Amino acid sequence: LKSEPVSISHVLKEGELEKRSDNLLQFWKRKTCVLTTDSLNIYTDNQKKNKSKELKLQSIKKVDCVERTGKFVYFTIVTTDNKEIDFRCPGEENCWNAVITMALIDFQNRKAIQDFKTRQESENTSLGQQERCKARAP
Repeated sequence: LKSEPVSISHVLKEGELEKRSDNLLQFWKRKTCVLTTDSLNIYTDNQKKNKSKELKLQSIKKVDCVERTGKFVYFTIVTTDNKEIDFRCPGEENCWNAVITMALIDFQNRKAIQDFKTRQESENTSLGQQERCKARAP
């Protein structure tokens, strides 16, 4: 089994999600959303021609304040620069908040593994250099 490069992103969920607008009136606006293995893409239209926002998973700190009221599940995405974006979706099985949380955990795990490998490689390289230096010493 060949391991895939991290750069290929797969679609995990696609559909409608309501986002609370940032202005004072705070309307809920229906958005077409596509969650991939590395970002949540929010479109202003059904044809997914106009991307209004791309939330990279690396810029998401957590999915917070998950609350079910009536037919909706409300949740907040908190970004690494502490912005809060409110969403809601019909409370179906496999709701957006759960899928985003799982994608986030998966992304963080992959990143940790990647960081660990990079760290090991750089340690190995520097060890190799130390060895070569010792070999040259009289």
